[in-house]
Amino acid sequence: MSETKSGFAYIKETIFGALAGAVVVTLIIVGASAQTATPQNTASQSPSTTASETPNATPTATAAGCTVGKKATDARLGSMQAIVVDNATGNTLFNIDGEKGSATASTMKLITAAAALKVLGPNFRVTTKVFADPLDPGHIYFVGAGDPTLTRTLNGQQSVYLNAPKISDLAVLINSWAKSNSVAAITNITLDSSLFNGPDYESSWPASERTQGYVSKITALQVDGDRNNAAKETSPRSATPVLRAGKALQNAVGKIAKGAVLDEGVMPTEASSVIASVTSQPISVWINHMLQVSDNTEAEYLARLVSIKSGGDGSFESIDSTFKTALDSLGLDTNGMVLRDGSGESNKNEVSPKFFTDLMKLVIAGTDNLNYVAQGLPVAGESGSLASRFTGKNVDAVGHVFAKTGWINHGYTLAGYIKPKDGSVLTFAVYALGNVSDSAKLAIDNLVTGFYRCGLKLTNN
Repeated sequence: MSETKSGFAYIKETIFGALAGAVVVTLIIVGASAQTATPQNTASQSPSTTASETPNATPTATAAGCTVGKKATDARLGSMQAIVVDNATGNTLFNIDGEKGSATASTMKLITAAAALKVLGPNFRVTTKVFADPLDPGHIYFVGAGDPTLTRTLNGQQSVYLNAPKISDLAVLINSWAKSNSVAAITNITLDSSLFNGPDYESSWPASERTQGYVSKITALQVDGDRNNAAKETSPRSATPVLRAGKALQNAVGKIAKGAVLDEGVMPTEASSVIASVTSQPISVWINHMLQVSDNTEAEYLARLVSIKSGGDGSFESIDSTFKTALDSLGLDTNGMVLRDGSGESNKNEVSPKFFTDLMKLVIAGTDNLNYVAQGLPVAGESGSLASRFTGKNVDAVGHVFAKTGWINHGYTLAGYIKPKDGSVLTFAVYALGNVSDSAKLAIDNLVTGFYRCGLKLTNN
């Protein structure tokens, strides 16, 4: 589901042998200390505006500390859950139902990124191959390896996935092979999307998410995330992504494949001759793009690749167990969590805000390559899905909040870390659930700005 509504630019977001080498609102605030490593972000971490606070926007200071009480009780937050933790000491500064598991919306992509970096590593790549049958050279097999970034755009053109592998390069290799082996015509193209098991669409996802262009069916073979327009992040998706990929290959191959019969099937073991292959950008590039614009399809493919690499079957059902194994190995507590997908599109996911503060501590430390998560986080007022947020009275937080946004029906979330005015680092997560509207985003921004201003003096009072 898109995380921004009209007026905003960003949306609400043998195979494996060749792969190696490749809401509610949740907020996390992190305060820097001498003992805490500062994450490196591709966007500037310095404030782009130095507007002074107005008296009405300043949190109330008391003998006990600094309170954000009025902001936390804003009716636009619905049934609000939130937690703020001092990253240096682990002390909880603010907590309202922070241990309760609830729907995450797209902050789930932080979990997907962490699992992918742990299981696959940042340099993992996906190789898509075309095979020929030695006994019937006119019959080729287009085998999906789980790369939604594979693109039908022509040379010199870009899809939403920059520098993605191209169908046209496969076509050049196929034609070269055919000429060298005196193959006059490609008679059959079998499309093999068998790598992923189970249904290709989660039962809790609204069908409108696909038709409006926020997520595709999840098939091991597809091109451009199955977008009608390869260059637009939000673009309607089809009901037949595998067939669309096959037609793209047929058209790119050209004359010798003009009369080929397209069918979906499984490549037989005897069709072992690789005649063409292309390789994706490394997973670290996928993760950056996924976090910046909240690409739902990219997240789901990362989840499937984690499942397959972990010995799972690439199904929705496998995500819960394979993700938990990866997260447990990072030292995170996954008890009570329910993980239905990799994108956060499902309202059946159950993760507590506290889990995100625990995860952010590892992200800030760069544990097991999690620094790539820090690099991909949108920055308040500057980049990604936060570029147009934290305006007006919240402008002093611009450049100081690094977080993943989220939106589903009945929920807005934000999770990440904050670098407050006092120089600390705070991790945080905020969920706004229930009867909430798009105005919940401003209420969240107001609250998080309050966290930024209070810093270590923040209190629940």
